[in-house]
Amino acid sequence: MARLHLFDLEGTLLYGTAAPVEISRQLGLEREIAELERDFVAGHIDSGQYAVRVHALWEGLTDTHVTAAFDGAPWLAGIRETWDAIRSNGDYCAVVSLSPSFFVERLLAWGAHAAHGSLFPDVPFTEPVNPTGVLTAAAKVEIANRLCEEFGVRTADCVAYGDSLSDLDLFAAMPVSVAVNADPRLVDLATHTYVGRDLWKAYELVRIPVIEALDEGGLLNSE
Repeated sequence: MARLHLFDLEGTLLYGTAAPVEISRQLGLEREIAELERDFVAGHIDSGQYAVRVHALWEGLTDTHVTAAFDGAPWLAGIRETWDAIRSNGDYCAVVSLSPSFFVERLLAWGAHAAHGSLFPDVPFTEPVNPTGVLTAAAKVEIANRLCEEFGVRTADCVAYGDSLSDLDLFAAMPVSVAVNADPRLVDLATHTYVGRDLWKAYELVRIPVIEALDEGGLLNSE
């Protein structure tokens, strides 16, 4: 059976940072985004309120800023190689993140089968953000279930990769999980734990080589 690998973005594929932080850095708004991040992590605002405030903060944001943020971000090594291997095994890989869709969707070019983020208007902004399109921790599970149906994958054959409390619901719903540079509370829920800067090494914790998969399926010695 094919498997679906579900990757968080902030702190998982990005090392020690988040897409809004990298975007804000391009605008010289490090202090402002740090304050907003603290309010969100502390639970003073929810994901919809965060989106409205960050949208207002990014007045003047252009596609050039987003490209610079994406290209200059501290990505884990081996992302494209890992996703190439997943594809070669006949499996699927997807990114599900609370970050803006216009940033997350750029990972489709790196080999993700799907990339879902909070729905923001196109850059440069000419309209407000709709809070109903902003993802939550629970929405990650809903998207995972939709992707399983779309790809014909059982929930029992899913692997979740994450780092923070926004991944708690997803880890609780998936049978196999990998905590990547993660909050201790997420580590307690995880099947595996990885600390480092190479996604391939995290993937190796759950990788099933093609030859092994064929053997488990009884295909190697079939007549």
